[in-house]
Amino acid sequence: MQTQLPVAKTTEMMPAEQRLTLNNISWETYEKLLDAFGEHRAAHITYDEGVLEFMVPLEAHENPSDVIGVFIRALAFESGLNIKGMASTTLRRKELLKGAEPDRCYYIQNESVVRGRTVNLDVDPPPDLVVEVDISHTDINKNKLYARMGVPEFWRFDGKILRIYQLEQGQYQDATVSPTFPWVPMEVFYHFLKQCKSVGETPAHSELKEWVHANAPQQ
Repeated sequence: MQTQLPVAKTTEMMPAEQRLTLNNISWETYEKLLDAFGEHRAAHITYDEGVLEFMVPLEAHENPSDVIGVFIRALAFESGLNIKGMASTTLRRKELLKGAEPDRCYYIQNESVVRGRTVNLDVDPPPDLVVEVDISHTDINKNKLYARMGVPEFWRFDGKILRIYQLEQGQYQDATVSPTFPWVPMEVFYHFLKQCKSVGETPAHSELKEWVHANAPQQ
C-alpha cells in the first residue's frame, strides 16, 4: 500500500514585489532600457538622478493597486467628475533626470487639457493624482520624485495604511482627506478595502456607489 506523504505548509508570506536597484546609470541608458523592454513589460522602471529600479509587482501588490483604482474611478464616475486614467504610463522628465511608472495616475482637474490625445509632459501638466503601492522597501524616494515632477496629489499605500500627500510650495504635506475628494473620509477607503476582502469586490463596489450617491456634492 502506497503511503501519501503529507504536504508541507509554509508560514512564510509571499513577497509583494521583486526589486533590483542599480546605481550610476545614465539617462541615455535608462531610455535605451525602456525602448528595449517595450511597453508591455512586467517590470515597472523608476529612474531618479542615476538610481534605476526595476520592480516586478506580484499578487500582494497588484490586488490593492487594482482595488485603489476601482475606488478612485467609482468616486469620480458616481460624483460626475471627468477623469482620464493613465494606469502605469511612463512619466519622463529629462531635465529633472526623473522617470517613473506609477501604479495608477489620473488627470481629473486637468482632464479637459489632455482629453482625447497622448500626453506630452514637455508641454502638458503632470497627472493630478498619482498612486503608488510600495509594500517592500524601495531605494527611490518617491515623495521627493513626484514632488519634483509637480504632481499635486500623491497616494501611497504600504499594504495596510494609505497616506495622502498634497503638494505645497514644492513639498508634500500629509493630508487627512484627498484634495480631489475632500468629502470622502479616509474610513470609507478602509471599509471598501475590508469589504473587498470579506464579501468580494462586486458587492463592495455596489455599496461604495450607493454611498457616493448619498454623500457626493452636486456638480
